[in-house]
Amino acid sequence: MTAPLVVAIDGAAGTGKSTVARALARELALPYLDTGAMYRALALRALELGIAPEDRAAVAAMLPATNLELRLAADGNALILLDGQPLDDRIRSAEVAAATSRLAVHPEVRERLVEIQRSLARRHGGVIEGRDIGTRVVPETPFKFFLRAEPDVRARRRLADLRAAGRADLEEADVARDLAERDSRDVARAISPLVPAPDAVWIDTSALSAGEVVAELARRIRRRLSSPGG
Repeated sequence: MTAPLVVAIDGAAGTGKSTVARALARELALPYLDTGAMYRALALRALELGIAPEDRAAVAAMLPATNLELRLAADGNALILLDGQPLDDRIRSAEVAAATSRLAVHPEVRERLVEIQRSLARRHGGVIEGRDIGTRVVPETPFKFFLRAEPDVRARRRLADLRAAGRADLEEADVARDLAERDSRDVARAISPLVPAPDAVWIDTSALSAGEVVAELARRIRRRLSSPGG
């Protein structure tokens, strides 16, 4: 039996990762999974319980009582459920975003979520985006992409997203500083740091539209699938 098609898309915030991955999944008729939302869900739960995201012992103790699962929704995408309920806009708050990168460094958190993500990939395939997809979640897939963009471009994109969500109080300098701090934590963490897989294809999205990036990724994937040996 042919293994399901899995596409790994990694990169930092503001590189266009989510927009591109979602559109590419539609283009290829595959499930789409935003793994970052899973980490945000656990960060939200920790904050609700009054747990500091840096407190590894408390976060680890929270995990067994937290039911986080993936199901395929009617549209074919991966639906993330927290204690049986779909995630809502609370995971997109600035407070949750700030807590997420601090909570995500804990090995217990990453081990728990990586296994759930791998299970979806093995059963259904998909376009999976995050920060360690090509290096840890599905390192066996030949379809690995790492997106990058210039810091000022990333800050402008992230600011536009936040303002669309109602954060009119933010300035580009604030967002740029937050992105730099998050990058530092993501790159420096001991478990699954944000680094490209050795065989990942780098795509600089700074001067490209999301549609142009999707077209390039789809072209590369289809070319490889149609070549002898797949």
